[in-house]
Amino acid sequence: MNKSVFVGGAGEGYGVRQVLDLGYANRHGLVAGATGTGKTVTLQILAEGFSAAGVPVFLADVKGDLSGLAVAGSETHKLHGAFMERCARMGFDDFAYDAFPVRFWDLFGAQGHPVRTTVTEMGPLMLSRLLDLSEAQEGILNIAFRLSDEEGLALLDLDDLRSMLVWLGENRKDLSLRYGNISVASIGAIQRRLLVLENEGGAAFFGEPALELGDLMQVAPDGRGTVNVLAADQLMARPRLYATFLLWLLSELFEELPEVGDPEKPRLVFFFDEAHLLFDDAPKALVDKVEQVARLIRSKGVGVYFVTQSPDDIPEDVLGQLGNRVQHALRAFTARDKRALRLAAETYRENPDFDIEEAIRTVGVGEAVTSFLEAKGAPGIAQRTLIRPPSSQLGPITDVERRAVLAGSEMAGKYDTPVDRESAHEILRARAEAAAKAAEMAEREEEDAEAREYRAARRYSGTRVSRSTSRPVRRGKSFGQAMGDMVMKELTGTTGRRIVRGVLGGLFKGR
Repeated sequence: MNKSVFVGGAGEGYGVRQVLDLGYANRHGLVAGATGTGKTVTLQILAEGFSAAGVPVFLADVKGDLSGLAVAGSETHKLHGAFMERCARMGFDDFAYDAFPVRFWDLFGAQGHPVRTTVTEMGPLMLSRLLDLSEAQEGILNIAFRLSDEEGLALLDLDDLRSMLVWLGENRKDLSLRYGNISVASIGAIQRRLLVLENEGGAAFFGEPALELGDLMQVAPDGRGTVNVLAADQLMARPRLYATFLLWLLSELFEELPEVGDPEKPRLVFFFDEAHLLFDDAPKALVDKVEQVARLIRSKGVGVYFVTQSPDDIPEDVLGQLGNRVQHALRAFTARDKRALRLAAETYRENPDFDIEEAIRTVGVGEAVTSFLEAKGAPGIAQRTLIRPPSSQLGPITDVERRAVLAGSEMAGKYDTPVDRESAHEILRARAEAAAKAAEMAEREEEDAEAREYRAARRYSGTRVSRSTSRPVRRGKSFGQAMGDMVMKELTGTTGRRIVRGVLGGLFKGR
C-alpha cells in the first residue's frame, strides 16, 4: 500500500522527493497561489495520488478542467515532451499515463448525477446563510424548524418550507406568546428570498432522494479510491449556494462518521476550491462552525484542503489547522498584497538555503513552496518544489466521454428521478381542506337546524322570504280608503306643502 503521495522534486536540481505522508493527510492542507500559477494541476495530482493510495476524494471542478481525471493522458499531447523532461529532472522514473475511477455530480443534474438534500438536513443556520437573512428573519426560520419537529411536519423541499411559513403567519398571535414576536413582514421577506433561490435553480437541490454520504466514500474494484467530481462551472454563478452546499457536506460528514482517531490513511479527502467564497461576508456563527469542523473532523478520518488565491482569504483560526501546504506564486502589486505575501512566508518553517518570501514571489508556473507534516506532526522545512506532471488528461473531456462515464457509473438511475412523498406541504394542505369542509358542513347544519325550528313553530323572527319569485297578492281597497290615500299623497307632495304654508301664514298674519 502506498504510504505517501508524491508531489514533486525539491533541492538542488529538484532531485529530492517531496511527499505528503498519508498518516498526516487528515490534518488538512492549503493550496494557494495567484491565477495561472498551477493550482488546478496541483489539485489534480493530489487527487491522483490519494486515489492511487485507495483514498476516496471529493472535489469541485470550477473550470471544467478536472474532468480530465477520467481519461488517461496521451503521448500525442503538446506538453508530452515537457512532462518527460520534468520527470527526468526529479527522478520520477515510474511515471505513466493513466485514467482514474471518476464519478460526476451536479447540483442541477446536467453534467452529473443529481445532488439533493432536504431542508431539514440543511438546517436553519446554513439556510439563513444561503438566503442572506437578517437576525430577526433567522429567528423566525428557527421557529419554523422547531414547530416542524413538534408538529411532525417534515421539511423536505421548498414547498414544505413555504407552507410552514404560511401556517406560522396564520397562527402568529398564539405562537408569539411562546416564541416571541413573529412579524408578517419578516415572513414575507423570507418568502421572497425563497423565490429568488428557486429562480436561480436552487429548488432542484432540495428534495429526495437525498445524497447518501456512503456513495462518496467508495473504493473501485481495483482498490483505488473513487474521485467524486462536482461540476461547479455553472454553480460558481451562485457563489452562496456553492459555499453553503460544501459547508453542509462537511457538516454532514462530521455528524455522521464515527471517530477513528489517527488512521493510516484518510477515509476521505475533501478539496474546497475557491475557498474564499465560504468566508466572504460570513457571519461569526458560520466562521465558528467552519473552525469547529476543521478542528474535529480530522478525528473522523477526513482531510480538508482549502484551495484559494491567498492564505489571507482564510480566517486565522482556520488557517492554523492546515498543516500541509503548497504555496504557488503570489503577486505583490499593492500594499495589501505585500502584507499577505509577508504573512504567508512567516507561516513556514525557515529554510537556510533560500529566502521564503522571495521564493513565493518568484517561483514559476508549476513550481511552489511546499511544507508537509513530518514525524509526530511537526511542520516540514519549506522547500522550493517542482510539481510532478499529471498522469491523467490535462484539460476537460468531451461531452461524449462524460456521458460514457455517467452511463457506466453505479449511481446511474439512483438519483435521477425525484421523489415527492407526504411532508409538511401535503399535510398542511390536507388540514386546510379538511377545515374548510368542516366549516361548510357546520354552516349547512346551522341552516338546516334553523329551518327545522321554523317548521316546528319554535322560532319566529318575521316574515320568512321563500324561494318563490311570485309577487304578493294585493287586496282591493274601498272608495273611501282610496280617496284618503290620494289626499294624503297630495298633502305630502309639493302642492300640499304650499297649501299648508298658505294656511299657516294667513293665521299668523291675522294676529
